[in-house]
Formats: sequence, structure tokens, C-alpha cells
Amino acid sequence: MYLSRRMEEKLMELFQKGYVKGTVTSGIGNEATALGMTMPLRPGQDVVSLLHRDFAGHLVLGSSPYELFCQYLANADSRTHAREGNVHHGNAARRRFPMLSHLGKMLSVVVGGTWAARRQGEEVFGLAAIGDGGTSTGEFHEALNLASVHAVPVVFLIENNHYAFSTPTQRQYRCQRLSDRAAGYGISGRTIDGADAWAVYAAVCDALEAIRREPAPTIIECMSLRLLGHAAYDKGSYVPAETLGQWRERDPLPAARRRLLELGGMSDAAVRSLEEEIEKEIREALAKALAVGRPEPSEPGAAVFARRPRTTVKPFHSPPVKNGEAVGRALDYLLENDPRAFVAGLDVGVYGSAFKTCKGLLERHGPQRVIDMPLAESAIMGFALGASQLGGRPIVEFQFADFSTEAVSQLGLNAATWHFRADRPAPLLVRLPCGGGLTVGAFHSGEFEGLWSRFPGLKLLYPATAQETFEALVAGYHDPNPCLVLEHKLLYWSKSGPIDFDGDLEAVWRPRCYCEGGEVTVVAFGAMVHQALAVAARSRCSIEVWNPFVLQPLEIGPILESVQKTGRLLVVQECGATQGLGDRVISLVCRDCFASLKRPPVLVAAPDAPVPFAAELESAHRPDGARIEAAVAGLMEGR
Repeated sequence: MYLSRRMEEKLMELFQKGYVKGTVTSGIGNEATALGMTMPLRPGQDVVSLLHRDFAGHLVLGSSPYELFCQYLANADSRTHAREGNVHHGNAARRRFPMLSHLGKMLSVVVGGTWAARRQGEEVFGLAAIGDGGTSTGEFHEALNLASVHAVPVVFLIENNHYAFSTPTQRQYRCQRLSDRAAGYGISGRTIDGADAWAVYAAVCDALEAIRREPAPTIIECMSLRLLGHAAYDKGSYVPAETLGQWRERDPLPAARRRLLELGGMSDAAVRSLEEEIEKEIREALAKALAVGRPEPSEPGAAVFARRPRTTVKPFHSPPVKNGEAVGRALDYLLENDPRAFVAGLDVGVYGSAFKTCKGLLERHGPQRVIDMPLAESAIMGFALGASQLGGRPIVEFQFADFSTEAVSQLGLNAATWHFRADRPAPLLVRLPCGGGLTVGAFHSGEFEGLWSRFPGLKLLYPATAQETFEALVAGYHDPNPCLVLEHKLLYWSKSGPIDFDGDLEAVWRPRCYCEGGEVTVVAFGAMVHQALAVAARSRCSIEVWNPFVLQPLEIGPILESVQKTGRLLVVQECGATQGLGDRVISLVCRDCFASLKRPPVLVAAPDAPVPFAAELESAHRPDGARIEAAVAGLMEGR
């Protein structure tokens, strides 16, 4: 506790002198909670996520003073390679997950990691720290409910320091104690004095012993203290002077010193000697850290994706099947050939998923590998991220691509940046049934490839045939990065073809050309591929049809070569003009082969409006063959 206090005081000095930048939050006053909750844990074995004010916890779990100083100085020896700020650090390889500023999001990650380790036979526990303010988030409920339903032994430790930044707890909740909420999840909960390190330690030990006997989550609320403002730039003037004075009288550091002397284990002279040793350790660590040079900028984007190894897997062959059946064949193939694989989502088990693409998987592979989840898309995604870090290989299905917007922070900001921040792969396969044509309205007809392509670290694949569907799912599964596969619902049962997969994963990651032509290059997405092919088959023009297939990272080279040959580009997408990637393709073509263009590129897209419900309205909304033919004719005018 003394080491933590003195290091944080040094960091405040360094901030004032300009050596340390960013949001420097302080754990001064929270040392007893941070220390007491982490001491019972086994570093590198139990699964942990700490918060802003848990500096002492990082020290307990293996971070050295030198390592922490380097992180705050953002120098060349920073654990995050200076890519991340002060408190967003950990050691994912040692099961100490780096936090996300979006409070509550790390709770489900701990649940998933703990579940995956136990699935492998390890007797591990989880510790997920959250502040009083963070308990107001939806993810707090989702993670607790998920952990309770699946009996995952995680200690949800609430650090209640009475303020969320400047908002007092009376503006956060109305119950008497936050631990009272445990009853709603059918689990135990208790509230203790978070300024007493011995009390926190004992409470966590008791909780671990209880959930060892009967695995289940539990809540411990620690009534802690925050003796400074929210961060280095905040003077905390919103805390009444009388209240702050009372808190200072309960300062856990001098209280722990007095308690230590009362216990008789150390004399005052011995404690002073220990403090002097700590001061020396701090001086030496800080001097060493200050001497480290600044980080060198690397190649832009080099750290965004984990490197994909060139591997081959078991071949697969099938007579003609429909696209929806190809999904089921791919999932069965993955579950059959990799014991780490599991499918998670809503109604994927007994029901076989909303579009029956998981039909029969539960019977063949069992409920531990085909898992019906609570209706909690964000927590499911966090659970999958955590599981991916401890040997699980999750396959997550969203019922509709539209519902993936519930997990934007988890998928786009947490999983997508994991390799960048934690220097660890995050192998996740995410399935997105998407697109219109089924008269299911605005909230069940979106594609959202434009949205998801905007998050660095995500890979997107959009197949149009049974072969491509199988390949996309298998290749995305084996990639070490979060991979999203868009599956157009209209194609599930309307298109079919054989599957002839030779097992070469590297060969999958390429654009697809369906027919060669010399006059017009058509680039189409999803169901629009088949519309474009129908037009090409009956057109007098020589049309070359491409599907980019891998939408992110987009390999534009072959498409550029096609445009250089034809001089004309038509892009066809089902979503609105500003919502998809058609404008991106046109931009790259104009940039890289402008001189080859004989006519300005054309985009055929839906209106920038929600997808209407009635069949007549939806039919008029979605691009069709007539609009594509008209666009081709326009490109060919004046030849």
C-alpha cells in the first residue's frame, strides 16, 4: 500500500511537470480495496480485470514499479508499446485483461475468460472490478445475469467511492446497498468496509471458498475512498470539505500502518526501514524509466491485425447445397475438427437459430458447445472475447445483423483493438445474417458492412455463393483476428451450389471474379452479385462482374486491373448510397486509375432511408436488374 501511494504521488508530480500526459487517475484512498481484493488471487492463473484506481492491484499481480512508470511515461519500454494511455494496461498473457474506458464492458470479458478456463478443466476464478458509477451501465446487468445463468465463479467487486467522477451516488442508485442487487440474480452479495485491507482480503477469501464449493458469481461491495479528484486535472471541488475531512481521517494507509504495529509483527523502526527501502526502489525505478527513449513510430497499421499464419486444414466437398445449408455444413465442420470451437447466440440450440442454420448442431455436439445465451448481445460479445483469450474459439451468431449494433463498443472498440492494446490475438468469428427482400422491415433488413468496416482491427467477409459461404466461415474462424461474416438472408434458401474446398486457407482471402468482360466492370455486394450476373448474362455489353468478398482489409488491386481494361465502373450495393462501401471502391478507383476511366463511375444503391416493410415498398427500395441495366446503358452511351 505504501509503494502504491508513493508511486502515485510521484506520477502526479510527473504530470504537473509535463513528463506524464493523458488521464492520470489516482488510486489514493483506494489502496486497501485494491490490495485486499487481489492478494487472494493467483497471478497468471485467475482471470482479472482491474480499474482506474487499482494501481496497488497491478503491483500485487506482478507489475513492477519500473514497468508501471514506463507505462505512464509512454516510453519505448511501455507494456502497451506506448499505444495506450496510463490506466489501459494489464497483461493479457497473464490473464490480467486491460481495461476499456467504456465502463462495465470488461465484466463480461472476465466471465468469458473464466468460463473458458474452467471448460478446459482448470479450477480458476474471476475478479471483475467495477465502480459505483459503472453499476448503472447495461453491461453490469448483462454480465451478472450471464454469469449467474451459466454458474461462472466470478467475484464482481464494486469499488464504491461515493462519486462517479463528480456525480454522487444518490444520483446513481436508490437501493440502500449495491450488493442488494445480488438477490435479483439469485446469488450472494455483501457490503464491507473498503478502507480496511484485512476486511477486504477476508471477504474475498470467503467468497472464493464459497464459489469453490458451489460455482456461481457473487457481489462484494467495498465502501472505499477517493482522496483526490477524478484525475490529475480535477481538484474535486464538488466534494464538500466536511466530507473530505472525514474521509481523510479514514485514510487506509496510516490505518494499515497502525494496524500492522498493533498486530505486533513489526516494530515502528522495522516499518520505517521498510518504507525507506521502498523509497529507494521507487527512486531507482523512476530514474531507470526516465532514461528510456521515446517510442519510434512503426509502419502505420502494423499493429492493428495479428499476423495470419499460412496454414491448411482438412478439405471438404459437398454436392450442391443452398447457402443456408452451407452455413450449417461449415459450423459442423468447425465443431467436428476443433474441440476448442463453440457456437454461442440466441436460440442457436434447440431451435437451431432463427434461420435454422444451426439445425442439428446441438444434437451432434452437445450443450457445452452449442450454447443458448441470454438476450444480451453486448455481454455475449464480451464473453466471446474473454473466452478467446483462454483457449476457446467462439463462433457468435447475431440473429440479425441489425442487432449487432447492440455490441458496437464490445466488438468495434474492445475486440477490434485487442491486438493493438494487449499485443494478443483475439480470434472471434461473428456471423451476421443480413439484407432485405424478406419483408421484415427496418430493424431486420440492414447489412451494416459500412459501419463495421470503419473499425480498425476487424475483418469483414461477404460471400454470395455456397462455396464462398463455407470458405468465409472456415477462413474467418482460423484467422487470429475478429472476423465478421455477412450472410445475406435472401440467399440462404434461394441460391445453391457445390462446395469444393481444398483446405488452403490463404487462397480464400481474395476478390472473386465470376465472368470476364471488356467493356464494363461491375462490383457488387451480397445479393446484388446475382442481380449483376443476371444482367451480364442477357446484356449485349461485355461485362466483368466482381465481388470484393473480403471487404476489410479490402484488396482493390484486381478490381483496379479490371477497370484499367474496361474503362468503366459500376458499383451495386443494396444499402443506401452513404451506408455501404460502394463509395470507397469508387474513391480508390478514381485515385489509382483515373486516367483509364472513359466515363465517371456510377453507384447503384438503395435510397438513404430505412428499409420499408410492405413488399411493394421494399421492392421499390432495393436495387434490381432494371436499375443495373439502365446504369450499364448510361455508362456505354457515346462509347
